[in-house]
Amino acid sequence: MHKYNHLFQPIKIGKREVKNRIFMPPISTNLANKGYVTEELIQHYGARAKGGVGLIVSEVVTVEPTYVYLPGDMSIHDDSFIEGWTKLFAEVHKYGTILLPQLFHPAYMAFPIPGTPRLIAPSNVGPYYAKEAPRAISKEEIKTITRQFGEAAIRVKQAGGDGVEIHAAHAHGLLGGFLSPLYNKRTDEYGGDINGRLKFPIEVIEEVRRVCGEDFIIDVRISGDEYSDGGLNINDATYIAKQFEKAGADMLHVSGGTTIKRGSAIPASGTKMGSHAELARYIKAQVNIPVATVGRITEAWIADEMIANGMTDACMMGRANLCEPEFVNKVYEGREDEIRPCIGCLRCLNDIMFGKRVACTINPSFELENEDTLQPAEESKKVLVIGGGVAGMEAAFVAKKKGHEVVLCEAAEELGGLARLAAVPIGKQDLTKVIKFMAKRLEKSGVEVRLNTPVTKELLETEFKDYEVIAGTGAKANVIGAFTGFKQWMTADDILAGRAFPGRKIVIIGGGSVGCELADYLAPIVNDRFVRNRDITILEMAQEVMLTESGAGRSVVVKRLMEKGVRMECLAKVTEVTETEIKYEQGGKEYVISDADTLVFANGYHIESMVEDMLKEVGVKYHLIGDGCKVGNIKDAISQGYTVAKDLA
Repeated sequence: MHKYNHLFQPIKIGKREVKNRIFMPPISTNLANKGYVTEELIQHYGARAKGGVGLIVSEVVTVEPTYVYLPGDMSIHDDSFIEGWTKLFAEVHKYGTILLPQLFHPAYMAFPIPGTPRLIAPSNVGPYYAKEAPRAISKEEIKTITRQFGEAAIRVKQAGGDGVEIHAAHAHGLLGGFLSPLYNKRTDEYGGDINGRLKFPIEVIEEVRRVCGEDFIIDVRISGDEYSDGGLNINDATYIAKQFEKAGADMLHVSGGTTIKRGSAIPASGTKMGSHAELARYIKAQVNIPVATVGRITEAWIADEMIANGMTDACMMGRANLCEPEFVNKVYEGREDEIRPCIGCLRCLNDIMFGKRVACTINPSFELENEDTLQPAEESKKVLVIGGGVAGMEAAFVAKKKGHEVVLCEAAEELGGLARLAAVPIGKQDLTKVIKFMAKRLEKSGVEVRLNTPVTKELLETEFKDYEVIAGTGAKANVIGAFTGFKQWMTADDILAGRAFPGRKIVIIGGGSVGCELADYLAPIVNDRFVRNRDITILEMAQEVMLTESGAGRSVVVKRLMEKGVRMECLAKVTEVTETEIKYEQGGKEYVISDADTLVFANGYHIESMVEDMLKEVGVKYHLIGDGCKVGNIKDAISQGYTVAKDLA
């Protein structure tokens, strides 16, 4: 019996059998070309199928040509798309994987491409960021769009597809909007009570079943709870699930939340895995068709547990399979320590809405040539990597895989660099898995790693005189010299590294990610005015905190800071610091903090040039990566390490 026996049991969906219970839900890629399947899309989904996934639900596939969800989304709104889909299905089927295109109408959440007509919706209610109210569609338009869903589904079948997923979740797009009382304010037969709101989605399911037959899988994605006042709740969702089953659905993909309530539908790092599993458990007990759950399921053990405990029939594991295309195979073969760990940062989706391609912090490339498909270099070189942070570890691994002789020297006693400090705040534990994974990978690849080994001019001129150098020596925290007269000051890094310990009345200069995560780490868990609770103030010059971040992660941290009573003073410029006072300007007025006992600098990092100066003096060929090149985030560092090592010439 396999360690994760429940994950690797086949499951019947409709009249089809799926080889295992690890499914991949939709994740937008922006790899399509004007809606058409590209070679990159074929390779992208093919890699996950080859990696062992039992069933894949594609990213959004639009069913009509007028409204586009994202610039690089897929479509199947006419017969010209069938050829590309035929190739995609053939590639995925080579590995025994089922692929369900996710049929969708974006409606009031369509991308505002120039020339797009006024957006449509169930009613004249749009999301909070809308520039104008959408137009409520007519009953005649409902009939037309229902037919378009059916026509899209029959094209899937003609292309050799196994079935489709119909997106009706997250108060998102046309069908999700019709279901949700947040957006459906109609008083005709398509609105009002729950049966009215159900009518359009049910007609779509019935139309797809009518035109595609009984051997065609129909999966429907629903929200078990929208987690919003006035929205759908679990009682609604259970009734909806039963009606969808009666209408012909073969499977329910139970999610939760809405797309505009940040962190509710796609949970952030540090939140619990299996975030919507309780909803799936409740619905599963009420229907007779398979139920899949979704929501930050990034490790095999939790997926197996949820199936074993009767919470779900299958687990949709999106980011895990995006980050690691061979996730399923590695789990099955007992190679879990070789799985690239998803850290839940959601940078995979950060720039999707701006038309950029899907990306991953830990997996630096989804190109046709990537970490898994690297070809050996034409010439083998001797390569010295200075610095064992994530950039250096990535560079050393890639250079070794390209066939170079690689030595990595790290001045500290452990690998990881600044990532070790970044793992300390609340919700950042997964970074420890990254360091552990990368270190293990170096060991297995045969890279010579020397700890406690600062690289000196003497070493460069003797042992490493014939080596090409890649330097990823990190960055140092900024300290404002004029403010160091305060009675007790330290940097955020000092605290996270355990080199310093703050008092109870703390002022943090800098409200970026570092300052806010540090405040979250130091603040009282319960804001109950207990006498020993820390009192924390963040002073930020910008108009808002964590401005360079977006999405669920930022939202979770800022909400926690508010709950903990951390004061976040924005547009606040520190003007003077004495031994006992911190003065700042805000809104044309001066304020004085005179009772603080600790001043913390969290106002960015700078590059120190000592290593580069030494490399220039010795005259070796060198490349700078990570914070040694330009201060950035972990994704920037890993990507630079990968690119520089791959392109060594």
